Amino acid sequence: MAMPKPVRHVNKAQPMKSVLPRLKINTDLATRILTGFIRDSITKAGMTRAVIGLSGGIDSAISAYLAAQALGAENVLALRMPYATSSAASLSDAESVIEDLGLPHLVVPISEMAQPLIERFPDMSPLRKGNIMARLRMITLYDQSMAWGGLVMGTSNKTEFLLGYSTIYGDSGVALHPIADLYKCQVRQMARHLSVPTAIIEKPPSADLWVGQTDEDELGFTYDQADQVLFLLVDERYTVDEVADEGFDRKFVVQIWERVKANHYKRTMPNIAKLSKRSIGHDFLYLRDYTGRAGIV
Repeated sequence: MAMPKPVRHVNKAQPMKSVLPRLKINTDLATRILTGFIRDSITKAGMTRAVIGLSGGIDSAISAYLAAQALGAENVLALRMPYATSSAASLSDAESVIEDLGLPHLVVPISEMAQPLIERFPDMSPLRKGNIMARLRMITLYDQSMAWGGLVMGTSNKTEFLLGYSTIYGDSGVALHPIADLYKCQVRQMARHLSVPTAIIEKPPSADLWVGQTDEDELGFTYDQADQVLFLLVDERYTVDEVADEGFDRKFVVQIWERVKANHYKRTMPNIAKLSKRSIGHDFLYLRDYTGRAGIV
């Protein structure tokens, strides 16, 4: 039987107290866990190599540093996949990671792949264009996965996943997600611990999908604001009212929680309608690394 949650007696008028100190992590321990996860996931798939999209941002940077520690830099293929509007700084920041770690690397521009579809629909919104770019990059990564013989590794963090700030069959369509249990503020902690270049740590987060685009402008709030509310809602299991009682604006808390719920489908495998006695995802359930022979459960 689940234990009842303790009653929190709070003053509803109290000012917000920063939750960020509670999000501080042991970066040494996190590094050991994440490098072990990468090594274990890839070797269980019968491989020794990883393929990663390197954007020049902090998430892909720490993913590259972790993968290089886990597998050896020579076994991590870094792809830069610029579009026509991608910033030159993104390419150079990604290059600094490649040089620091000594990664094998390729540059595969995606403009010529994307333009025929984009030009077919002149009224296409920036969001639709961004989704096309994200999916073309994943196509490129999986092509190089076959050529290189490595598993495609994701670079998305927990904040993005919970908010649905990802593209199905784009940045979310990978074989393993090493940093998807790290909030954005924890990604920054890891970046400092792993000695990621300062320019990457300090620049505004951006998917670099169009000129001047930043994550926080598009979301309408900062990652630090979102991290605190998400931590209370998800990790601490607070209700919306209990988070508001901590001093957070209730409308903002509701906005965050509605995004989490609305984007749940992005965090799960596609639902399968049940017709048989043993349906995949319903009754036919195994660990990812199960080794039993067919017919043995």
